[in-house]
Amino acid sequence: METLFALTNVDFAYGPDRPTLSGISMTLDANDRVALTGNNGSGKTTLLHALVGLNKPQQGEIHAFGRQRRTEKDFYEVRLRAGLLFEDSDDQLFCATVAEDVAFGPFNLGWPRERVAAAVDSTLARLGLSHSRDLSAAELSHGEKRMAALATLLAMNPAALLLDEPTNGMDQAHIDVLIQTLQDTEAALLIASHDHAFLKRIARRSLRLENGRIAS
Repeated sequence: METLFALTNVDFAYGPDRPTLSGISMTLDANDRVALTGNNGSGKTTLLHALVGLNKPQQGEIHAFGRQRRTEKDFYEVRLRAGLLFEDSDDQLFCATVAEDVAFGPFNLGWPRERVAAAVDSTLARLGLSHSRDLSAAELSHGEKRMAALATLLAMNPAALLLDEPTNGMDQAHIDVLIQTLQDTEAALLIASHDHAFLKRIARRSLRLENGRIAS
């Protein structure tokens, strides 16, 4: 099975007195579905950000999609193939309308306009957001924002989805749609969440972070 991500002895600190990740070694394979658990401050978000180059480790190696990744240029390709769902949806939605937000990634991939339009329509319909296509993010409920942020990733047909607390603020109806969507996707999944009932329905294995280390 193809390994999409492989981390070897990765250390990351926000400052000399703030070590966050220590000796992290892990893999994410194609079709993997992994729960990433741990207390607040254990390093879950930091790890997700490191996988796409938003945090550069002080030590260790990150391989993604068959190559070691070191520079910003290296990680640009990674971000086109692995979608990161931020914990705060407002960090992901910045265009005038939901449809424009969802179209942004496919246009960056160089898709023709007709293909982008089809991807926007199908992704919004898949997530029950067709009625919101011409609304701004400010006009959405919190749950709708989470789904719209996810739509910006799914429209690009990513090989991997890295999800940071995807169910935060969602009502059960939105969670049910999210679960069905993730069960149907062919993308590899790494999901940081405190929602253990949700993770139980999605994940096939789990990693737990404790004080920046993967617990045995």
